[in-house]
Amino acid sequence: MIDNISWLSIYPEIVLLVMGCVITLVDLSVKSARRTGTYVLTMLTLAVVAIMQANYAASGNTFYGWGNMVVSDAMGNWLKCFATVAMMVTLVYARPYAADRDMLRGGELFSLSTFALLGMFIMISANNLLLVYLGLELLTLASYALVALRRDHTPATEAAMKYFVLGSLASGFLLYGLSMVYGATGSLDIGEIFKAISSGELKHQVLVFGLVFVVAGLAFKLGAAPFHMWVPDVYHGAPTAITALIGGAPKLAAFALVIRLLVDGMLPLAFDWQQMLAVMAIGSLLVGNLAAIAQTNLKRMLAYSTIAQMGFVLLGLLSGVIGGEVDPARAANAYGSSMFYVVTYVLTTLATFGVILLLSREGFESEEIADLAGLNQRSPLYAGIMAACLFSMAGIPPLVGFYAKLSVLQALVASGDSFYIGLAIFAVVMSLIGAFYYLRVVKVMYFDKPLTATTVSAPWDVRAVLTVNGALVLILGIVPGGLMALCADAVVRALAS
Repeated sequence: MIDNISWLSIYPEIVLLVMGCVITLVDLSVKSARRTGTYVLTMLTLAVVAIMQANYAASGNTFYGWGNMVVSDAMGNWLKCFATVAMMVTLVYARPYAADRDMLRGGELFSLSTFALLGMFIMISANNLLLVYLGLELLTLASYALVALRRDHTPATEAAMKYFVLGSLASGFLLYGLSMVYGATGSLDIGEIFKAISSGELKHQVLVFGLVFVVAGLAFKLGAAPFHMWVPDVYHGAPTAITALIGGAPKLAAFALVIRLLVDGMLPLAFDWQQMLAVMAIGSLLVGNLAAIAQTNLKRMLAYSTIAQMGFVLLGLLSGVIGGEVDPARAANAYGSSMFYVVTYVLTTLATFGVILLLSREGFESEEIADLAGLNQRSPLYAGIMAACLFSMAGIPPLVGFYAKLSVLQALVASGDSFYIGLAIFAVVMSLIGAFYYLRVVKVMYFDKPLTATTVSAPWDVRAVLTVNGALVLILGIVPGGLMALCADAVVRALAS
């Protein structure tokens, strides 16, 4: 008999699943080339789900359902709420672009986006290795199809093939690692895995062997070096609307997956996975920032920027445990800083790609840095939003990206460990180097002559959402305390459960 708690823990997932099927069926009767009916139904569904998740998160309750396979806690519910809002914003930006490129011939964009979000929800709520893999595959399979959605566009098809091949390899790594962990512990339940490892009676070599493959699979989903090779090609080749989708909400789910598997399940092995995260963080900061300098394509530059940004997230994740000892206050500070970083990164990335999508028009892709030349003369508002986002990613105050970087660096320095302090210094140096390629784009927008006198126009909903999105990058930088406290509290509650 299934109790009420079990049903309560997956109500948002049920709504997404049912409405994803309904959206697919309703689209068969929609005649509008812009799929207005499907779009409205999708947005209403996502709005309802976002409200449900916000209510769950605000309650602060933690409960387990379906035989402990699913967990509903404050951290997971806030991440699902943010992921839903990010998906809504992405679809607002993406619809005009997709309509101009005949990507709305069917309702696949909306139905696949809904199923991709469902996959993220399952990943975030998973308390069982089977659900971890189920959610991950649902997200990745939907993402492969979305990248190839522009059927007559060769770069998109090529990007989808690369994504599929490399993604399948990474999924194999993760699945093999999870099978090794199951073989060593005898359980698929993440809580039971933690207890089994804590007992100290298991073979350490087998666990570490499985852990290596698990971390490799997680690094691929985050886009961290040396498992970053798919990011530039997929970002560049995919339709810009899909690039925005891949670069946004899925990062929240990947962060949750790292917390569930490494912190909730394998914390006694922290000494081992911290070393791997440290190497990946250093590699991501180095490769991301140095490779981005050489890019002339805006999407490839942002892809390498993403790799560098994930390096900062990893720095926060590895600083939660010192010397194998868990200090709840330090762990909450470190993981809360990482969560704050991921949320603000997604917020900034959405606005950045929103401007790129806005500047793209039928028959023209605004993908090169040179395409932004003189944007300030054509539209001071959109140039200002783009500049704010770039300054934020560079870590320049008073924008939110500065406080995100500062919180991670503070967590590293607070550890008192000389190695972590060295990592903080290295991260600052890499950020200074990385500021060059962000400032270069700002220089092009404000000081180069425009290539065209075409005015920038956009539907009212895109203008409104983009303006709010850009304003939040500044407002949350001026008053970051509320979001920081929310992230810290969510992490504390998740760790306490």
